[in-house]
Amino acid sequence: MKITFAYTTVLFSACTFFLAACSGTNTDTNSTNNSPNNTTNTTTNVTTTSDKNTIPIGIALAQTSNVALLGQEQVAGAKIAEKYFNDKGGVNGTPIKLIFQDTAGDEAGTINAFQTLINKDKVVGIVGPTLSQQAFSANPIAERAKVPVVGPSNTAKGIPEIGDYVARVSAPVSVVAPNSVKAALKQNPNIKKVAVFFAQNDAFSKSETEIFQQTVKDQGLELVTVQKFQTTDTDFQSQATNAINLKPDLVIISGLAADGGNLVRQLRELGYQGAIIGGNGLNTSNVFAVCKALCDGVLIAQAYSPEYTGEINQAFRQAYVDQYKKEPPQFSAQAFAAVQVYVESLKALDTKNKVSKIQLPELRTELNKQLLTGKYNTPLGEISFTPIGEVVQQDFYVAQIKMEKDGSQGKFTFLK
Repeated sequence: MKITFAYTTVLFSACTFFLAACSGTNTDTNSTNNSPNNTTNTTTNVTTTSDKNTIPIGIALAQTSNVALLGQEQVAGAKIAEKYFNDKGGVNGTPIKLIFQDTAGDEAGTINAFQTLINKDKVVGIVGPTLSQQAFSANPIAERAKVPVVGPSNTAKGIPEIGDYVARVSAPVSVVAPNSVKAALKQNPNIKKVAVFFAQNDAFSKSETEIFQQTVKDQGLELVTVQKFQTTDTDFQSQATNAINLKPDLVIISGLAADGGNLVRQLRELGYQGAIIGGNGLNTSNVFAVCKALCDGVLIAQAYSPEYTGEINQAFRQAYVDQYKKEPPQFSAQAFAAVQVYVESLKALDTKNKVSKIQLPELRTELNKQLLTGKYNTPLGEISFTPIGEVVQQDFYVAQIKMEKDGSQGKFTFLK
């Protein structure tokens, strides 16, 4: 049994469940409802009065705020998944319909999005949120309502332990982060002194920096300084100067794309020429526009490679390139995989007992049980879950940012 965290009490009830008619793939982004409906009503089956039934899956991601550089990539991956699986027949002939709610970048927005999806939109499960910090606040709401949650990018320690209805397709930072340090040492065995920077107001960054710092010690390197900042900061001159004065051979940054990218840029502008490792929050091509040519050379560990040869990844990669004219990033692939887990779990349930005939509370519970026992061939490779909802994934990578000299374009080059 997992430990469930106690947060502000939210009243949940089974409400009459009617699904809106859907005439094709839904790509609209719904605005967050500031007054979620908590009205108690009688429970009905997952059916609709329209000719074309749909199965609603909630997507609670950061589409605005400083986290949007990551969340928008996740929205893209989810929408590609919606079209891909509906084109293949949805859930044994019944289309899925993704219901989007913007969490913004804070806990309050995420709680509001979860409440709306659960109580108003009557979703069968939720993909989200973008940040681990948000997950620690909002996931307990879904847990109390017995609504499955699949985290697409929540890699901090303790996420699956939030509750029995919480899982993630994003590998924990303890598995992924050390790979980039090992890659940096492979490129330059003479690295001795390391400076670490992390965003102290972000749960994931605090969790990730602990792993990075332990890896530094495990590799016999000297940790010369640990500098703190906020994800909302734009000026890092003081922290960067303090670190540079200690002459580090390697800098490791745990933050988000906007702040992390600015920190990379300012380190280079102040004359730092050593290696830089970015954490998972910098794992987006959106960082290229922040540090431009000065992004060049940054190493980032990856849980996804566009070059993975699996059939579904080839289809996902092609769809993404066709639409966005660039390679798909990890955050998009993970969001796709999270939707895929729901679709394939619903299909498995439907072969046993038509999901349209199952009452919503029971469907949510049975769906949660099913998704934890399945194996899925996703763009990330084959994944499954432990009984507590931790992802089991085999393949990981390290990429290095390569930028054009004028900073106009860049890409992730995967190291062998």
